[in-house]
Amino acid sequence: MIIRIWHGRTSRNRADEYAEFLKDRSLPDNRDAEGNLEVAILRRDEKDVSHFMTVTRWVSEDAIRDFAGDDIRKTKYYPEDRGFLLELEPEVQHYELVAKAP
Repeated sequence: MIIRIWHGRTSRNRADEYAEFLKDRSLPDNRDAEGNLEVAILRRDEKDVSHFMTVTRWVSEDAIRDFAGDDIRKTKYYPEDRGFLLELEPEVQHYELVAKAP
């Protein structure tokens, strides 16, 4: 299994609105993708910035490829992200799941 982690930053004054966008758009898009097993969206607020991480669990790199495109390291963005994010990070991180407890 593969864990895919995306990170993005937005200003604190837009963070609540962006969180709703992620719940309404990104979460269902990931959840409904074939081969996706789990989706979690995390938020951490700092002084003027809020960090978001989307952590997904996939059955294989092929499933990620079907969702994100041929270069699975490349971040999949939505057009609306440009209005929220302080920068568009070009790559996501992937980890092989080696152990898990219920």
